Amino acid sequence: MTLTLAQTAVGLALLYFGGEALVRGASALATRLGVSSLAIGLTVVAFGTSAPELVVSLDAALSGANDISIGNVVGSNIANIALILGIASLIRPALVEAKVVRIDAPIMILASLALIAVLANGTMSRLEGALLLSSFVAYTVFTFWEARREPPAIREEFASAAPGAPAKVSLATFFVVAGLALLVAGGHMLVSAAVALATALGISEAVIGLTIVAVGTSLPEFATSVIAALRGQGDIAVGNVVGSNIFNVLGILGVTAAVRPLNMGGITWLDLGAMVVLACALSLMLVVSRSLGRTEGVLLLVSFTGYTGWLLAA
Repeated sequence: MTLTLAQTAVGLALLYFGGEALVRGASALATRLGVSSLAIGLTVVAFGTSAPELVVSLDAALSGANDISIGNVVGSNIANIALILGIASLIRPALVEAKVVRIDAPIMILASLALIAVLANGTMSRLEGALLLSSFVAYTVFTFWEARREPPAIREEFASAAPGAPAKVSLATFFVVAGLALLVAGGHMLVSAAVALATALGISEAVIGLTIVAVGTSLPEFATSVIAALRGQGDIAVGNVVGSNIFNVLGILGVTAAVRPLNMGGITWLDLGAMVVLACALSLMLVVSRSLGRTEGVLLLVSFTGYTGWLLAA
């Protein structure tokens, strides 16, 4: 048990530092290619912080651990909203840009509903994975196009929020390669430890995927959102989470299912329902007040605690 817990901790550390290196290197390369800082913030940073989820879900699927593969994405989306934004809102209330309220949040809800529709028969085929992935590509193209129309003030805010990146192309490339290597090693280690941990504790792989693995792979989002909140850039914290949740469903499960078809396994409709309800609740909060205050933060944290407690008690 001790060795398994140590392996879990090392796997999570490798995922965290791998994600950080990948985001920094990719941000630098994107800047060299003339990509705007806003587009980098909405895509490279948001999607880069979801790289651990991608590696873990893909490794789990290839290892036959479907419960961890899907549970990781569903649990991460729940943790991103209820845990990460809950904490970020308590640190400092956030005013949110209109684009997130008007476009990205509804897309997050649609992506969540699309996942339920795809899993209606209990499986996700390669074709369905390819359709999700195509939707993700379309969303990314649209985001880059929209970023060119944003006012200078928003561009500057996202530029200041982007992680420090190496100036030289060679060093940026090294960061990308090293980050990917750490992610692969950490993802494989975490999946192996999660399966062993589930067996040792006598609980399902689905619960492990929805809790320990999901929260662990959300550490990059947690770091990004908390730092943004501390800087008073709460809209970036929200944008990072919303973008990551869209990527988790459309990009990660799209790629994973395209490589190997998935089935729900121990993931229940209640788990999927919790993901959709939280996405809708977040969108409603943003529509009503265009902000996330401490009251909303408390409500989100209470919902996360209740959901996690129900999982572990079931």
